Amino acid sequence: MIIREVKAKSIITKSNLPEADYVINPYIGCTHACIYCYASFMKRFTGHEEEWGTFLDVKINAPDLIPEKTNKYFGKHLYLSSVTDPYLPHEKKYALTRRILEKLIPLGPHIGIQSKSDLILRDLDLLEQFPVCETGLTITTLNDAVRKEIEPHTAIVQKRIEALKELKKAGLRTYVFIGPILPMVTDWKKIVLETQPFADRYLFENLNMYWMAAQNIYRWIKKAHPELFKEYQSIFGKNSTYWDQVELEIRGFCEDHGIDGRIFFHHAKERKP
Repeated sequence: MIIREVKAKSIITKSNLPEADYVINPYIGCTHACIYCYASFMKRFTGHEEEWGTFLDVKINAPDLIPEKTNKYFGKHLYLSSVTDPYLPHEKKYALTRRILEKLIPLGPHIGIQSKSDLILRDLDLLEQFPVCETGLTITTLNDAVRKEIEPHTAIVQKRIEALKELKKAGLRTYVFIGPILPMVTDWKKIVLETQPFADRYLFENLNMYWMAAQNIYRWIKKAHPELFKEYQSIFGKNSTYWDQVELEIRGFCEDHGIDGRIFFHHAKERKP
């Protein structure tokens, strides 16, 4: 893993996400090495030649870029993070996310924060101080053996569920991001039923098979689950209605079980190998 300490020019940027006004990314890159990651597109803008998942730039001055006095972000929705995880293992050393949160509290924003790590519990004392704070844990599978295959450097699934439980117990609004949904691998119904006591709502995302992710996904399927290869070819072929059917099933399931769930992203343009 290549770790660099860098200085950023800015840290709060306008968001194109449907539920955020601004986003904050304390790091460039990600050490999770998820095979399906969409954020590798960032290399086009950062100039990195290394493979995504093998490097991390630490924005060492990030907390200093948060203004001390401004009404600009009061009541606005700030989201951590869109193209990295705010609680990567290196956050234990650098504490950028924690120091950013400390600087944001007096500015009065509404905070949304999402991670694949139980390290989020370290900052519970800060998260409780925001007027509105919604905390989310990403869960793609309940099978930790599969988790090691597709997102090898993330926290084990049970630790994420325990973190969700503690966040809910503390009175914070919580959600589970079930994404990406990997056909025949992600049992989204089971994830919902397992976490329902600790989650206020659910966000669902289908697998985005843009060209780089497609290469990784098909390589993984061939090696670990060859019996699914033809199914994936069909699902991600032209004129497939697979995701439309899954979306209808999700909506029906949520309605029948009184669950607040929504399709956060539905990636229509898929690719064959």
